[in-house]
Amino acid sequence: MRKTPIWLVVAALAAIPAAHAQEYPTRNITLVSPFPPGGPSDTAARLVAGPMSKALGQQIIIENVSGAGGTIGANRIAKATPDGYQLIVSGSGTHAAAEFLHKSLPYRANDFEQIGLINLSPMILVARKAVPANTLQEFIAYLRTNGDKVTEADAGVGSISNLACSVFHSLADVKPLVASYRGTPQATMDLVAGNVDFGCNQVINIVQHVQSGALKAYAVTSDKRSPQLPDVPTTAEAGLPAFKLSVWFGLSAPKGTPKPIIEKLNKALSAALDDPDVVKRFAELGYDVGAPEQRSAAYFDKFYTDEIALWTKVLGGLAADKKQ
Repeated sequence: MRKTPIWLVVAALAAIPAAHAQEYPTRNITLVSPFPPGGPSDTAARLVAGPMSKALGQQIIIENVSGAGGTIGANRIAKATPDGYQLIVSGSGTHAAAEFLHKSLPYRANDFEQIGLINLSPMILVARKAVPANTLQEFIAYLRTNGDKVTEADAGVGSISNLACSVFHSLADVKPLVASYRGTPQATMDLVAGNVDFGCNQVINIVQHVQSGALKAYAVTSDKRSPQLPDVPTTAEAGLPAFKLSVWFGLSAPKGTPKPIIEKLNKALSAALDDPDVVKRFAELGYDVGAPEQRSAAYFDKFYTDEIALWTKVLGGLAADKKQ
């Protein structure tokens, strides 16, 4: 009986992943949103999941795995089998800043393969309507006088709302009380109810409450005003130009996911971002979807790496300020 040459065995084994990637997907895909239902991560997931499912020929099922500023869900995907069937909506807090914030974090930023950038949006500083300050400068003065009696609400330690407000504290030299929630919906609900005083949030979560008068808005953290809230000044216009940052969401997979699968997912995501209904809905919520030149996995990989460096610098500066 003739033995099969070893090189043929090696070649056959090497071809198995490629064959699987070519067939992918053959069953439902799970997309984890690392925050509760109703928040911006969940919204981003649900808006792209439908068109992506259509493009891939298999259903994408959203699963909310919240807690610890989104790091519980992120850790689950970091440890998942890299076969393309478990993905995550990655973001500024869970992926760019978490490694600096959580020294015992069970995953690292490079434990993921980057599929593509979904959208970007500025943050907005808002307060309950009963707060007496009507401008950003008045609010800063109010905090400096009453900081130990004023409570800030955020979506959890390491969340983008927590990080943005930490930057605001440092730049404005204020020290309010901080109430960290399990996610954005709960923090927003208590803010609208008047149980807490202010917060840094995304336009998507706040626009309807500002438009209705339930909350007052002081500034958006971008170079230009939000189309949804044209009367709200930028931080530069409001007198705090250094307070400028964006929140973003992208699509990521576990490290080691085969490149052909990443390419299929990237193509499906790009198709979703070309869907007129998706573009319109994101615009209504205050998000810009990635332009065609920002759609590749390579672009998002570099963007992701640059964001990690940015937040490491920002948070390192905050840590140094606290030690002084």
